[in-house]
This record gives sequence, C-alpha cells and structure tokens, in this order.
Amino acid sequence: MKEFRRWRWWTVALRGVAALLLGILSLFAPGITFVSLVILFGAYAIVDGVLSLGLMTKVRGPLRTSMIVRGLVSLAAGVLALVFPGITALTLLMVIGAWAVVSGIFELVMAIRLRKEIKGEWLLALEGSASILFGVMLFVAPLAGAIVLGLWLGAYALVLGGMLMASSFRLRRYEHEHPELAAA
Repeated sequence: MKEFRRWRWWTVALRGVAALLLGILSLFAPGITFVSLVILFGAYAIVDGVLSLGLMTKVRGPLRTSMIVRGLVSLAAGVLALVFPGITALTLLMVIGAWAVVSGIFELVMAIRLRKEIKGEWLLALEGSASILFGVMLFVAPLAGAIVLGLWLGAYALVLGGMLMASSFRLRRYEHEHPELAAA
C-alpha cells in the first residue's frame, strides 16, 4: 500500500507558507528584539509541529513514527522558546540548531523511505540536508549576533518554505493524477 497517497498536500503547503512568513519577517526585520525572535521562532515551530502531527494521522508504519517524532521535536522546541523567552542567545542557538538537525534527519529518512513511491524525493532530501546544514552552522558559530541569527533564520526559512511549497504541489498533482488512490 502506498503511504504517499495518504498525505494531505495542503498541510505541507501550510508548513511552506509558515516558513515563508518566518523568512520574510526575519529578513526584513533582523534587528528585532531578541524576545521577538524567540516568540517568532516558537510560534513557527509549534505550527510546524502541529501540521507534522496532522500528517501522521494519514500515514501508517515506520513513516508514522518519523512524523510523530518530528512533530513532537518541533512542538518541544516551540514550547521551550515560548516558555523561556529570556534564555540567552547561545541557548536559543543550540535549541534552534538541535531542532534543525533532528528535523533534517527525519526529512532525509522520509525521503529515503519514499524514494520508490514518488518522483522528486530529492526535494525532501534537499530540505533535510538544508536543515542539517543550518543546524550545524548554528553550532559552529554560536556567538553570532541577533541580527546575523535573524538573517540566517530568514534565509533558511525562505529556502525551506520554497521547497515545502514545491513538495506540496507535487503531492497535489499526484492526488489529481490518481484520484482513486488519493481518496482517504
């Protein structure tokens, strides 16, 4: 049974829109206060986690576990950022970096598992690789200022949002090409 047909393309698109909004806000206002950046990241991570968990209701098997863990990691990162907004920049960088690396690993796992089911799984793999690279960059340069963090986060979120939107369009096209398989 193809797991791909159970995905909700619009949840992937919403994740892309959320990432694009985060990217635009971060790039056009990199000097925003640190607390605002924490709140912005926390809200994005929670939305991303909820939408990832929404996908897991339509997926079975090992992919379901990946989606659950990915969603819970995003939710935990978002809640930590919102509950402790006064944390230091270094701690925030480590939380965001860890979130990006873990999320990227799960995106790569999904790309590998879906490679026989979909065309263009490389987008999912590229998304995962970009997340891992972004996380590693934050670990390597932990003393970057809030402005640099805002720019990095903005650039990463724009690229991620674009890739998520492309993936959602592929999912939607698959649904339209295979209406008998896409029905939930």
